[in-house]
Parts: sequence; C-alpha cells; structure tokens
Amino acid sequence: MTAPTGCPVAHGHAPEPEPAGDIRAEAEEFLRLFHGEHPKAGPVEPRLTQVLAEIDDTGTYRHTEGELAFGARVAWRNSARCIGRLYWQSLRVRDMRRVRDAGAIAAQCAEHLRSATNGGRIRPTVTIFAPETPKQPAPRIWNEQLIRYAGYWDAETGSVIGDPRYLEFTDVVTRLGWQPPAQRTRFDVLPLVVETPEEGVTLHELPRAAIHEVELGHPDHGWFAGLGLRWHSVPAISNMRLSIGGVSYPAAPFNGWYMGTEIGARNLADADRYDMVKEVADRLGLDTSSDQTLWRDRALVELNRAVLHSFGRAEVTITDHHTESARFLTHLQKEEDAGRTCPADWSWIVPPMSGALTPVFHRYYDTERLRPEFVLDDDARLRGTTGAPRAFPEPVAPEPPKLPRIRRLSWFTRRTPVPVP
Repeated sequence: MTAPTGCPVAHGHAPEPEPAGDIRAEAEEFLRLFHGEHPKAGPVEPRLTQVLAEIDDTGTYRHTEGELAFGARVAWRNSARCIGRLYWQSLRVRDMRRVRDAGAIAAQCAEHLRSATNGGRIRPTVTIFAPETPKQPAPRIWNEQLIRYAGYWDAETGSVIGDPRYLEFTDVVTRLGWQPPAQRTRFDVLPLVVETPEEGVTLHELPRAAIHEVELGHPDHGWFAGLGLRWHSVPAISNMRLSIGGVSYPAAPFNGWYMGTEIGARNLADADRYDMVKEVADRLGLDTSSDQTLWRDRALVELNRAVLHSFGRAEVTITDHHTESARFLTHLQKEEDAGRTCPADWSWIVPPMSGALTPVFHRYYDTERLRPEFVLDDDARLRGTTGAPRAFPEPVAPEPPKLPRIRRLSWFTRRTPVPVP
C-alpha cells in the first residue's frame, strides 16, 4: 500500500495471534523499549515498579498518552506485511479509550474518516478505543475496513452486484435490520457493525460527509469513465487488535493511504472481487483468444493507470508500487542504521504486479515477529467477511420493573365509617 499503507489485510491472513503471554513480562519489555527510545522520559525503574504494582492489584494497567502513541507507531513499524512503513513516526494517534458506547464509537469512526481524509491529503491515523480488561471486555468493530462495499446475489443473472467478498456479510447485516438502497449499485457502502457486551450488535450508517470516493477515468481512453467504477479514498482497517505491552485494544481502526495496485490489481481485478480485467481487455480491443497475447497483463496495466490517474486528478494521496518499493528500502536502511530489526514478509512486500521490476523483489528479509503489533484474530477475520461468530453472548433484556402488589384490606384493617351527623 502506500506509504503508510493500511496493508491489504483483506487479501490474505494476518499473523496468527500468539498465546496470551505474561502481562508482567510484556509490560516490562515494552516499557524498557519506550524508555530506551525516549531518554527524556527518565529511568524506567520507577514507572516499571508502578505498572507492576497496578498489574498485581487489577490484572492490567493503563498506558500513559505517550506510551499509547509510541506503542501504536511501533506496532506499525513492526508490521511485516506493510510496505509503507517509512512514515511510521507520522502516525496520528486519537486516544478514545474512554469511549465504550456503540453510538459514540461509530461517531468517532466517522470522525476518523473525516480527519484522515483531510481534503484529499490523506493522514495516517489510528483511533484507539477502550482496552480489554479482566473486569470489562472491550468493544469490537466487525467490518474489515470502515468503508467497504456491499455484495448482493442477483438470482436473475446468477451473479453478484457489488463486492463478492462481502456477500455473506451483506446478508447478515440485512437480516440484522440494514436496509440497502432501493436502487442497489456495485458501490453501496456497508453500515458499521459495532458489538459491545452491554448493547450487543448494533448497526450504524456512516454519514455521507465521512465517505470520500474517487470516480475512475483513464488518461487516454474516454470510454473508461463509462464503466462506472469508483473507490473510497481512505483504507482504514478496523478489525485488527492492537497489542501494546500485554494490553489489547480490539477496536483500533487505522489507515495509511493507498498504493495503486491495492485497488487496480486486487480489489478491481481479482476474479473473486470485481473481476474487471476481461471487460477492460475487451474495451481495449485486445486479443483474448490466447494467454500468450498477454491480454490480462496489458489490461491490468491500463486498469492501474486509471486508478493512479484518477486519484491524482482528484488530488487524493496515492502512491505507485515502484515509488513505494524504493521507499521501503529507505525504511530498511534507516532501521538498520538505528540498530533495529525490520521484519518483512516477502510474499506481501512484493507488489501484486511487475514484482520483478521492483527492488524489493531481489532480496531476503528478517521474519522475526516483534511487539507491539497489530494482530488479526481468527474470530475477527471471520466476522469481517461472514458476520459470525459474535464476540459476546446476546445481552439479556432487563426485566420490567415489578409494580408493588396492592394488598386487599382484611376485615380488621378496614376503617369503620364515621356517621355524618
């Protein structure tokens, strides 16, 4: 993805979560890292003593604002599947740990999108909601990304209108009460699904003002605009858990900006997504009778040219895979100069088109898993596409208040009428 990319989690599996570790050990590891990289914070021992005592007393501890921001940025720095980490220090951290109400969470997600969009100059942003604690489970956001498009099965044509990846998810939210537009399109934005222990599962429509999209055209082919394609501007991943020093934040949506191939070579091109390659090839007049004509490759290039051209024309931040590959090697060198390991998953770092033409293709990478980190849990991954399983039992509706029972007066409690003179 782009430099600070949101990393295309939707296209594969994120690292499997490790078994829950000793929170004391993870807290100490994190605090030593924080104080080691922030000498002005002073010696670690007083803070470590305070945190360990808090853990002994409550089973968890609360990060300071500085620790929270550092932890979120380093979690991005440690994201082995993200090519756009050069700007990890620029990540804006919105501390919303006090927010637990579903409606307020949805409202802050909308504000996240507005703030991150920034008039087209996309700002890497993370919004961190309440943490998981021994006494109180944390809220969850079901959606894979804050903005994703619905998928509807069309029985008449035997095909899907919209994004096939979210066919099941769309069906689930519809059964939960979401009403799709009367005129369904390929780009209907799904509602946010927020689940809390107290309120259960609730649906929330994103306000139109929070949804910034780019209509796609082509620099050389006027017919391309007639395809009616568009894509949203901010890739805000919303179902990954942020783990910092043994404390988990299950709801922590974060974004970078797009690398063009995420949209043009995956979302719009994958056979199990919008599958636009053949249609573009036909409109280009390419010979599709043989694989040896490389019609898929030629159509894919034009699809990606359209994405980059359209975002540039709309003045929305985006990057290409050649530029981002060079930036990633700069990031690697900076991390090496700082004496740090930079984990990277080759299969994710190499772009999904023209891989061998990029410098990231021709080398090996460290695969060590580092903390803090963003983790995609199995249940969260399933919820993001199928709408199941629920994170919490269905809340039990409170019983209506019992009215005081009116007792019948017995013979010896009745008052004797007083005769009127």
